[in-house]
Amino acid sequence: MDAPSRTPCLVPPTTAVRESFLAGERADLAASGSGDWLEGAEEDFEAFVAERRGVQRRWGVPCTTYWYVSGEDYIGTLIIRHRLTPELAEAGGHVGYHVVPARRRQGHATRMLAAGLAECRGVGLERVLLTCAADNEPSRRVILANGGVHDGRARGEDRFWIDLGIERASRNT
Repeated sequence: MDAPSRTPCLVPPTTAVRESFLAGERADLAASGSGDWLEGAEEDFEAFVAERRGVQRRWGVPCTTYWYVSGEDYIGTLIIRHRLTPELAEAGGHVGYHVVPARRRQGHATRMLAAGLAECRGVGLERVLLTCAADNEPSRRVILANGGVHDGRARGEDRFWIDLGIERASRNT
């Protein structure tokens, strides 16, 4: 396998970032108080990665998972849902992302989402919905920096649409 780029970029899940992935996600679980879903990853990281590569079916729709990495340093995860269910159209949207605690407030989420929007175009999406908790100001800023237009609130989450049309794509190149 080629050495991963030092410039942060989206890549399919990879075993090259094992140690930093596990450390970063452990820190995220500790900060959020969420359950320990990492047990399987710690036991068999190759299988864990293999299960996340390619198009998977989650939330009742096809999804693609990307990891944002710099060399062997894992920074975060971005998931693209290729379609919306009625539930995802209210809360959840097309794209979900997070950055591990040690790498937050460094602009990574903004750049990661920008790269993710290019991937959304690649799966044929022309417009994407993103949602975030009404009190999640950092995520709101990331979405707005990427062209998000506020479209109300549902189930306690603010909703934003980003147009991925050709005009927007050519402006960013």
